[in-house]
Amino acid sequence: MNTAPASASGSGPGPTGDHRWLTAEEQRVWRSYLHATTLLEDHLDRQLQRDAGMPHIYYGLLVQLAESPGRRLRMTELARNAKITRSRLSHAVARLEKNGWVRREDCPSDKRGQFAVLTEEGRDVLRRTAPGHVAAVRQALFDRLTSEQQKSLGEIMQIVAEGLQPDEAGADLPWLR
Repeated sequence: MNTAPASASGSGPGPTGDHRWLTAEEQRVWRSYLHATTLLEDHLDRQLQRDAGMPHIYYGLLVQLAESPGRRLRMTELARNAKITRSRLSHAVARLEKNGWVRREDCPSDKRGQFAVLTEEGRDVLRRTAPGHVAAVRQALFDRLTSEQQKSLGEIMQIVAEGLQPDEAGADLPWLR
């Protein structure tokens, strides 16, 4: 993914207007970030497909439910926490229901609302899958970094996330659609 005009790499017409193109070092960092995150997500997806027959996004949904009071969350909250559209969440929950790992319940206080609820079978899948997943995360990320690098990475990712997560109501975010 090129984020600079041809002239930034030494050929072609120069940048026009007030564009602030990435420097060569920023371009290197950006591409390293894209490469690493793509490889990491693929690594975790393959591990979870092999060990539990599910993609990483489904595992994350099950973990959210397991950590919620009563092992349940409103579907809208689950979509917001997972940063996915409600449509994509609905499809994922349908697959998780088919496996017997989640069930939906109507919300008694809101006729249009629904809860996703982690079943005992879903909890068992998490118990069996979590050790291998933690080992994969550790091997792919944490074992490669010093304690100081881990702290820096956490701080950097928090700054990036806070800058991209608008607080205002009515923000145009996919998980609010």
